[in-house]
Amino acid sequence: MDLTLVAAAALGAWLFLTFGRGQYWRASERPKDAPAPLSWPEIVAVIPARDEAATIATVIAAHLANDYEGKFSVVLADDGSVDGTADIARRAAEGKDRPLEILVTPDLPAGWTGKLWALESGVQKAKEIAPGAKYYLFADADIVLAPDTLHRLVARAERENLALTSLMARLDAKGHWGALLIPAFIYFFQKLYPFARINDPSENTAGAAGGCMLVRTDALVAIGGVETIKGALIDDCALARRIKDITPSTKIWLGLAEDEATSLRDNSSLSAIWTMVARTAYAQLGYSPLLLAGATIAMALIYLVPPLIILTIASHWSMIAIYYALIAWALMAYTYWPTLKLYDRPPWEAAFLPASAALYTAMMISSALRHWQGQGGRWKGRTY
Repeated sequence: MDLTLVAAAALGAWLFLTFGRGQYWRASERPKDAPAPLSWPEIVAVIPARDEAATIATVIAAHLANDYEGKFSVVLADDGSVDGTADIARRAAEGKDRPLEILVTPDLPAGWTGKLWALESGVQKAKEIAPGAKYYLFADADIVLAPDTLHRLVARAERENLALTSLMARLDAKGHWGALLIPAFIYFFQKLYPFARINDPSENTAGAAGGCMLVRTDALVAIGGVETIKGALIDDCALARRIKDITPSTKIWLGLAEDEATSLRDNSSLSAIWTMVARTAYAQLGYSPLLLAGATIAMALIYLVPPLIILTIASHWSMIAIYYALIAWALMAYTYWPTLKLYDRPPWEAAFLPASAALYTAMMISSALRHWQGQGGRWKGRTY
């Protein structure tokens, strides 16, 4: 194969990604203040939890101490925890002004994922304690919201008539593996789901971040409730797809959090990140071997070909190929820089995006292997 043609293909891909993919790489969709509504609607936070003893006290305390002006309560749906999650949450709520309801979810029915069954159980409880709530806040048990986050999300939702308002939480990026892989994870997510297109009602793209989703209750009713996505592993984006499809004018919004929403999940080890990605990567490809092969080839062409051509110059001395590869690698680094900046990383780390891409490609292949071995979607003792 002609090396120049391969380099030209990689450059063409980067020209498309830079200028024709909704400028996903700008990382510019951020929370911003909106005027306060005339009245603050009632909200119920629904938090599914399974063995979250390490984080649940901090999360519950933060929810109950927020400065939201309207009525607000929290439902914790304990999905068979054996580590004392519910008791820890109960103690964290002592002395707080906001109410906390704790329920143990019924046995998991066939066809449901554990998280979505807990979410459904929590929604049913929320209907009992707050039948007039205008929004549900679907939040993960490891996501801490800043005191004013709910205020800002509701103000925006009311101002822009949003059916779904979501924040991609700031993930833990400590340690060598976290620094290498977590900003890249956010970058790749933006590439798959360009935020500006998600936020444009005229565009077909839909996506959300499950750690923090403010869902209007009438929108949830309109799609038939949580049950319509009961088996989805990538449940946040499945929910966003359903809601955005309600009508051509239905509006959703997804933004990147700085300190508004923070994940307490430890990502300092390679195994933790690998498990997180391998659980759903093959589901993202629709469990298709053909799409897996195509995605693997595409990742190699886009991220690995430019640096390999440059680093092996002594074996080919194809200067036109080198020229194309240099431009492609430069565009790669340039588009990665805004996400690195979001995570307070130095710009020179953009040169290592090919290494991150190689590892994520391996995780994607690992996800397929796990699925073929009957271990796909495994999470906290369950396999889906």
